[in-house]
Amino acid sequence: MEISAIIPHIEVLIFASEKPLTAAEITELINQSFGFMEERVSQDQIEMAIQGIQEKYQEEFYPFEVRESGGGYQFLTKKDYHKTIAQLNGDKFLKRLSTAALETLAIIAYKQPITKGEIEAIRGVNSDYSVQKLLEKELIVIAGRNEKLPGHPLVYTTSKTFMDYFGLNTVEDLPKIKEVLAEQIVEGTLISAEDFKPVPETESEIISDLHVTESGQIVSQPIEPTMEEVNPIEGAENNNSESDSPDQTEQDSEEPKPE
Repeated sequence: MEISAIIPHIEVLIFASEKPLTAAEITELINQSFGFMEERVSQDQIEMAIQGIQEKYQEEFYPFEVRESGGGYQFLTKKDYHKTIAQLNGDKFLKRLSTAALETLAIIAYKQPITKGEIEAIRGVNSDYSVQKLLEKELIVIAGRNEKLPGHPLVYTTSKTFMDYFGLNTVEDLPKIKEVLAEQIVEGTLISAEDFKPVPETESEIISDLHVTESGQIVSQPIEPTMEEVNPIEGAENNNSESDSPDQTEQDSEEPKPE
């Protein structure tokens, strides 16, 4: 049978099914429908036909599309019409999830199956309200009880509605945490030996570019050390010798000149 003849039957099966259909399930249903045929339809033919159907409904003319979600293929409305469809289910689907509810949902999605106590241990706060809201929106379900923990607490997992809402087939399709946080990772700055200035060998070299004068002013020019700073004793002796010379000159000028 030609693929063009199979396509309408595949569309009918996906549209009428209450649950997502896999390619293997569609293949079996098609072969059962055409049981009188000698040549059976292969799964490869079904998958090729599904690709053609997906391309067909990608056109802007159609408000819905065929997507692989929830473990199989199903008709889903395009995101431009989600707000209109939400009117059928009341206000609960129009309201955005709070930050606390999103945190709780993310923990359940990545750690499922998980108890409420384990959720609170990760978040550090009480999560009764968030869990209740997620249950009301049918984004999570109660999957049973943990028989190994005291009191046998309830265990929560994500629901089929969660998988459909985010367009996932299995939990393995969730983005990896490393991929989500990759853009937030700050890499250290590499420093080479060339980035360091050599240590001065003599005391007369100035390391810093900023210097403080005796008056308390900050200047950018290096200050050469004075003689007192280099050798206070020699500086004092030089000052004394220099201070004596003017007096000696004055005394010499007062003595009378010989005739």
